[in-house]
Amino acid sequence: MSVSTYQSRTHWQVTWSVWQALFVREFLTRLAADRLAWFWMLLEPIAIISIMVGIRAFVLGTHSFINGASFITWTLLGLLGYFMFRENMMRSVGAIDASIKLFTYRQVRPIDPVLVRCFLEGMLKSFVLFLFVVVGMLLDLDLFPDHFYSAVFIWISLWMLGVGTGLALGAASRLIPEIGIIARITTLPLLLISGALLPLHMLPEEILKFLMLNPLVHGLELLRAAFVASYRPLHGVSLAYFWFWILGMMLFGLMLHLRFKRQLQAE
Repeated sequence: MSVSTYQSRTHWQVTWSVWQALFVREFLTRLAADRLAWFWMLLEPIAIISIMVGIRAFVLGTHSFINGASFITWTLLGLLGYFMFRENMMRSVGAIDASIKLFTYRQVRPIDPVLVRCFLEGMLKSFVLFLFVVVGMLLDLDLFPDHFYSAVFIWISLWMLGVGTGLALGAASRLIPEIGIIARITTLPLLLISGALLPLHMLPEEILKFLMLNPLVHGLELLRAAFVASYRPLHGVSLAYFWFWILGMMLFGLMLHLRFKRQLQAE
């Protein structure tokens, strides 16, 4: 084995050990936040989504359809996909500040706590999705994806978009704290203009063409199309455009972490 190969393997082993330690630390910190930590981690998103879907079912009835998909399935997938993106984005804000004392160890870098938080959120939201699918099947709701592998791919893609945005916001909010405040304010408008809760196909074409610039619209529509074969996504939905944003945000976030590494580590 060459020296460079050995050093590379050793580097990845150290990085993996750091991520494991940070993951355990983050998980235990979330659990120790209060006595209802498990509720906030798992039951809170389930409760919020169930209430929103229940209100719409009461108003519209249980047999309404949106572009070929049951409105319950349509709303459920939209909210789950949105929360997957939002939680990864917002949990990254403040991740570096929470781990600032750990940077005295040279093995820990500012990007590590951000990635660990995103990984934990991805696991939690995936488990919530799994619970909804299982419970939906028990209640005779057609929630199992018609195109299973496509659904898994789009779900992971939504997570990656959240990770990329989180990397950028995690670094930017550390350098300029006001950016984190602005990001929190935008979460509600983003919920409305992403088509997660309200259908966008009824809007005029002049407005819709601007909303289609939002990559989250493409991701949520693709997720619904993967789960429901009969669903007709909005005109202009593009997987290539969605991934252009994913790769762009990943690259931008990594560039911020590399360029401002010293400033991110400073207390």
